[in-house]
Amino acid sequence: MAMHLRQLFLQHLAQTSPAPISLEIVNAEGCILRDIQGRRWIDIIGGISVCNTGHRHPAVVEAVKKQADQYFHLLVYGELIQSPQVNYAAKLASVLPPSLNCVYFTNSGAEAVEGAMKLAKRITGRSEMIAFENSYHGSTQGALSLIGDEYWRNAFRPLLPGIKHLQYNSMDMLREINSQTACVIAEPVQAENGVRLPGKEWLIALRKKCTETGTLLIFDEIQTGFGRTGSLWAFNKYEVVPDILLLGKALGAGMPLGAFISSHDNMQSLTRDPVLGHITTFGGHPVCCAAGIAGLDVLLNENLISAVEAKAGLFLEKLKHQLIIDVRSAGLLITAEFADALTCKKVIDYCIDNGVLTDWFLFAPHCLRIAPPLTISEEEITEACTVIVRGCDHVQRLTFNVKASEGFTKVS
Repeated sequence: MAMHLRQLFLQHLAQTSPAPISLEIVNAEGCILRDIQGRRWIDIIGGISVCNTGHRHPAVVEAVKKQADQYFHLLVYGELIQSPQVNYAAKLASVLPPSLNCVYFTNSGAEAVEGAMKLAKRITGRSEMIAFENSYHGSTQGALSLIGDEYWRNAFRPLLPGIKHLQYNSMDMLREINSQTACVIAEPVQAENGVRLPGKEWLIALRKKCTETGTLLIFDEIQTGFGRTGSLWAFNKYEVVPDILLLGKALGAGMPLGAFISSHDNMQSLTRDPVLGHITTFGGHPVCCAAGIAGLDVLLNENLISAVEAKAGLFLEKLKHQLIIDVRSAGLLITAEFADALTCKKVIDYCIDNGVLTDWFLFAPHCLRIAPPLTISEEEITEACTVIVRGCDHVQRLTFNVKASEGFTKVS
């Protein structure tokens, strides 16, 4: 049956790569995944920064069941008062700066990016935008236009005009922001570039230049939000507040949900000329919002965020090996960097074969991704790191054996 299902998966489900991992997971709880044969994996990527409260947290499961007993979808977004949407928006506003008090829920992070781009054009009356090299914001047409890597952009041109891609964390780039710039979109931590942190001074200067030129500053916290970096929002650490905030991934605590957030006054611009300036059918689905509220409550009430730095420190302590040339961390968004992509891929393959689910970064394939549920225990961290280090040993031995074999052949 397992083989049959795998064949159906490859035949009838649209694939995103020629070699999917193809694990058939039948149960997920906390940080542990199990397949149809009972094999176990420690999940150290958390659905790509989605499952911050762990897989199937009891409070989230209960919230989903309770809402499912009341109603699912009712009507196109924004027409009826649905308590899960309203309560979640109000709760988010309560833990954000006062200027970020109005939420537009979408189905995903990429859709949040699209909505924010429209909002920036509408508020400023401008169309030029600035994004950064090695930034990732999604793969819809508008979001793809912002992606900071030509490898992904080029195959789908023509894309949106008027977008500049500048160097991240560069003071020199600030002069490119002018009275024609609608918005600058930046990640407070560049995730897909292998966890690259900006300087606080640069973000402060970026905020200042945007304010001076009437340009909207958009922070993409789709990967870094909800405690991932050790504070509820990554921008908390820099004392810089954006005009628009993008959320997704962990926003729904495992359910599909995205959002762009700005001031109430800014959001009103989408209600007129034309009416329905931005619209979605399923955005802010009530079951997803119920799950999200429960997930945020778990983060705030179970002190998961306060434990992030200590858990990150344990990863940094344990990830020591000759093949690992650097380990970078923004809380529990961590990368182990290798000399090349092939070495990283071999370590990843070893990890998956030996009970640890990990991956690489889109713009840094030589970097191993670590972004586990914030609920991960010290024992699970130790076990995962042990497997990673053993994987490094395994790859190192293979490399040595190949070189020794080549040398023997040459000598003979």
